[in-house]
Amino acid sequence: MFPENGGPRKVHLIASILCGNVCICNTGVCVSGKTELLYHFLCRCILPQAAGGLETDVMFVDTDYSLDMLRLVGILDSRLNRDEAALYSCLSRLLVVHCSSTSHLLLTLHFLETSLASRPSLSFLLIDSISAFYWPDRCEGGASIAKQEEKLGKCSDLLGRLLRDYRITVFATCHAIRSCRPSSAAASTESDRPYLCRPWQRLVTHRLLCSQQEVADNMTVAVGQQVFTVHCTSSFSTRTKAYRSNSFYVLDGGVTFI
Repeated sequence: MFPENGGPRKVHLIASILCGNVCICNTGVCVSGKTELLYHFLCRCILPQAAGGLETDVMFVDTDYSLDMLRLVGILDSRLNRDEAALYSCLSRLLVVHCSSTSHLLLTLHFLETSLASRPSLSFLLIDSISAFYWPDRCEGGASIAKQEEKLGKCSDLLGRLLRDYRITVFATCHAIRSCRPSSAAASTESDRPYLCRPWQRLVTHRLLCSQQEVADNMTVAVGQQVFTVHCTSSFSTRTKAYRSNSFYVLDGGVTFI
C-alpha cells in the first residue's frame, strides 16, 4: 500500500489518508499477507517522522485476539536500528483494545468518541477484524437479515459520524469467505464480493484485496520466498473509481514492496 518508490500514486494515496475521513477495508483469506500489511500500516502510523512514519496515535481494536506484539516490536525494532528509547516512544502512541462481540465493539466506538475529544493526536483506528462476529450475529439474528445486520449497522453509523466529525482514518481487515486469486485489479472486485452490511460498505473508500502470487522470473526475490499481491480499488465519488496493484514479500523487518 505504501511502496517505497510508488511515484504519484503513492503520494496521492498518502495525501488522501493524511486528510482523514478515509475508510480502508483489507480483505483476504488466511496466509494472503493481509496481517503483515496491517502491521506495515500500523508501524507507519506510530513511527517517528525521522524514520519515515506519521508519528501519530493509533487505537487498535483486536476482535480476533490475534495481535502479535512480538512481531510488531520486531518490525519496529528493525526500522529504528535497535533504538530502545524510540521503540518505547512508538509503543506509547498505541492504544490496544480487545472486543468479544459486536455489542462490545459498539461500546468501544463510543469510548473512542470520548477519546478523540480529549486526545487530538489520536487520528487512526485499526480494527482486526471487522468481520470477526459475522457468524455469531447471523445466528443471533435468526431468519431476519435486518436483525443479523443491526449491530454492525449501528457500529457503521457511529463510525461514519466519527469519520465526518473528527476526520480520522479507519483501517479494518475482513476475512474473505472464499479463496480468490484475481489476475487483475478489476477482476478482484468480481471474484470476492463484499458480504457485510450495506452501511459498512458505504463507508469504505479504499478496498484492498490480498492474495498469494506466483513468483515471476523477473522478480528479484530469494528462492522459496512467498510473494503476495494487493489490489486496491479506490472510490473517490459515486461514479469515479481507480485501480492499482502492488506485489510484496515479507521479511523479519516487515513488508518489502517489489
